[in-house]
Amino acid sequence: MKTRRILVTLLATGLAAASASALAYEGDWKRGRVYYRSVCTACHAAQAGGSIAPSEMTKAQWQAYLQADKHAKGKDSLKQYVGKPYRASIRAQNKAADKFADVPDEELFEDLKAFVIKGAKDGDAPASCS
Repeated sequence: MKTRRILVTLLATGLAAASASALAYEGDWKRGRVYYRSVCTACHAAQAGGSIAPSEMTKAQWQAYLQADKHAKGKDSLKQYVGKPYRASIRAQNKAADKFADVPDEELFEDLKAFVIKGAKDGDAPASCS
């Protein structure tokens, strides 16, 4: 019984540590910059609307946009564009999508978020698309 209690305690501690570390991931803004400039900007530049520089919005505006998870005026989810299925669909013609093919979706989303927040109009390093 004592061994079982110890085992349960160790398991619970391990799960708590694992979930805490999963929640503790801080986005890599440099990786987010590469993805944004190589994937997001490339797609937007090819579309009629044109590319969107991170410095065109404030941190609060980016936070609201990312939180809402609406892309193309609400037609689809923003997160789908950092998802593995999307990256797989464009990897033949996009080196960044290929390079980041195996990165977990949530990590890449956090990387992208870190870049646009840092590059926002009122961010630490306002960024253009180039």
